[in-house]
Amino acid sequence: MRKVAVIGMGNVGAAVAHQLVVGGYADELYLYDKNEAKVKADALDFEDSMDNLPFNVNITVNDYDALKDVEVIVSAMGNIRLLDVPNPDRFAELKHNRVQVEEVGAKIKASGFHGVLVDITNPCDAICQLYKETTGLPYEKVIGTGTLLDSARLHRAVGKFFGVHPKAVKGYSLGEHGDSQFVAWSTVKVLEQPIAELAKEKNIDLNAVDEETRQGGFTVFYGKKYTNYGIAAAAVRLVHAVLSDSKEQMPVSNYREEYHSYLSYPAIVGREGIVKQCKLDLTEEELQKLQHSADTILSKAQAK
Repeated sequence: MRKVAVIGMGNVGAAVAHQLVVGGYADELYLYDKNEAKVKADALDFEDSMDNLPFNVNITVNDYDALKDVEVIVSAMGNIRLLDVPNPDRFAELKHNRVQVEEVGAKIKASGFHGVLVDITNPCDAICQLYKETTGLPYEKVIGTGTLLDSARLHRAVGKFFGVHPKAVKGYSLGEHGDSQFVAWSTVKVLEQPIAELAKEKNIDLNAVDEETRQGGFTVFYGKKYTNYGIAAAAVRLVHAVLSDSKEQMPVSNYREEYHSYLSYPAIVGREGIVKQCKLDLTEEELQKLQHSADTILSKAQAK
């Protein structure tokens, strides 16, 4: 019996829940939101879809005691309106979200939950640390989507410039899920060929690819005032990796002792959460960028 919970049923949480339902990823789905009318409406809407789906999912609303037996919790709380300002900073949500996470984290701990918590709530890396502290879960069982979405945006951008499907692209955006993240070009390959070599052959400016990667999220946000489908797909991929114990390598936010911080770096994800942390052969410049990103996360989290 696959039991999954989604806490926060705004644009992102609803998209996560929808993908879980129509994809048949869960048998029992638990939905939580302070707006009880909204979450009950979503639950009924999902129930009305069951007759036209090949799967059945049982829906439960706002029962925190039930979290004891849930395998994966997805935290999708937030206040996206705080980012709808000139020159937005993902840490703008920290003050608001910290209060919500401390409250929800205490309820998760009280329930006896011992599964894996997948965090979407921003600022992702700082919130992961806060969830670890408030729930008492071990580091390996608190994971953030981090740059899993940003790496997907990288693959899309590279695919666009090189004329291939995103799945033909490998490589990572690393560090903070925020302004200090960076593309680790030494990890990027197109059809198994290092991108630097291929870019020279095709006379493609990697700076333009980098800019396309960075602007993707802003284009979506300013077009509809939120992002939801891409991040929901990333979260559901993580949920599935846990439920299926796939032991898949992904760039997710996980606690790295050497940086004293949560940040995005490839790790193997399975039923117990972070099964193994990977080691990349990064260039000296990339290592410096990663250290800068870790320092940024820590300084911003302390300042807020």
